[in-house]
Amino acid sequence: MQLRKYRISDCEHLAELFYHTVHSVNEKDYTKEQLDVWATGTIDLKKWDESFLKHHTVVAVENNVIVGFGDIDDSGYLDRLFVHKDHQGEGIASAICNELEYSVGGKKITTHSSITARPFFEHRGYRVIREQTVIRNGIPLTNFIMEKETDSSF
Repeated sequence: MQLRKYRISDCEHLAELFYHTVHSVNEKDYTKEQLDVWATGTIDLKKWDESFLKHHTVVAVENNVIVGFGDIDDSGYLDRLFVHKDHQGEGIASAICNELEYSVGGKKITTHSSITARPFFEHRGYRVIREQTVIRNGIPLTNFIMEKETDSSF
């Protein structure tokens, strides 16, 4: 597996990976109705591309196939972190997260974690600031605002 910088040509692949990951990996913690409003299958690719280009975005590739991605902005907000459903538990999320955390050079990192991802982030030293409920199309979704103090010696 190799990590590389995001390319515009990746956007559609990342949107597809996002949809399939949410609908398979997160199904143990969320209802079908919740998954459907979280990952609708309809993404504004132009907005996602603009966001990926503005953020530090890392793409994980194995055998020329994208198996994961993540992005973080300059303030230290870790926006997205997703790994292909068939590549869970292989260290891909950790590798991406290491790169993203390093890229912000010692800033406090904040993320909005799903129920499913919470143990991953806690294992990395993130702590829950608060649980929140986000309403999407009238459907409540629980997630957690989490923070991590990073080493300022980066």
